[in-house]
Amino acid sequence: MTSDARLSALEARLGELEDQQAIAALISSYGPLVDAGCADEVAEMWTTDGVYDVDEMYMGDQSAIHDMVTGDLHQGLIGTGATHFLGPAHVTVDGDTARAVCHSILLVHHKDRYYPARAGANLFHLVRTPQGWKVKHRTTRALDGRTESRALLSAGVTGRDLPSGHQ
Repeated sequence: MTSDARLSALEARLGELEDQQAIAALISSYGPLVDAGCADEVAEMWTTDGVYDVDEMYMGDQSAIHDMVTGDLHQGLIGTGATHFLGPAHVTVDGDTARAVCHSILLVHHKDRYYPARAGANLFHLVRTPQGWKVKHRTTRALDGRTESRALLSAGVTGRDLPSGHQ
């Protein structure tokens, strides 16, 4: 292998690692930002038409995501103490698109203690934009034994398509 070829291969590998790290940093910033009530910053994690699909709530654009953070339900959670923790993400980059999968835990504060309120499976579809990586679609499902939740985890790691009707 020539020096030019080795350098090109090394640059490609470094670029992929930088992309994976940027995506992992984006995903890990969700918890601190949403717990701080930073609605603008949370919404900016998504593309303008980005989707956040949670079991009980469907947000179809940045505005809806912003409204969720400023809404009474979320403000009530963080007003009494809550933490949204997203575990390490498994990230796969394919050019200007990527997918990532991770677990999440929501802890809520009540009577001087923290209680687990939700454990979730999260599948992210991301796109590279001029402003960096953004979430195009995030699906979160409770890890409550449903096949759909387990399918999100599997699809995020293996890249296999989700069953029909799932994003």
